[in-house]
Amino acid sequence: MDPRHGGGGADIGEILIDEADFPWLSGRFRAGPAFAAVEDLFARELALAEGDDAAHRSRWEATQAEIERTVRLISPDGPVAAFLLHIRGDRAWFRWSDAPFDDEGDAGDEGAGGAGG
Repeated sequence: MDPRHGGGGADIGEILIDEADFPWLSGRFRAGPAFAAVEDLFARELALAEGDDAAHRSRWEATQAEIERTVRLISPDGPVAAFLLHIRGDRAWFRWSDAPFDDEGDAGDEGAGGAGG
């Protein structure tokens, strides 16, 4: 998977998958030239994902929506329709779907609860 900054198509980085714990995949994250522009966004997403109250959940959902507007996750077969992506240091973990997640966020509470990785 290759996350790309949605604005200009510049690489924010590459994920070299080394673990699979369905539905999550994880691996080494190598930052690309555009990562600095979104690094704070991913740090904020993780901090909110680790909270467990309604206020954190609401802010996490807004931050996740911003990530989805800003970044594309690209598989070897092309862009994916929906994803949850967490980046911490040189590690990234994500889940993805060929179809958009449902209104309940098909990822459900796992996305906001912060999956391992």
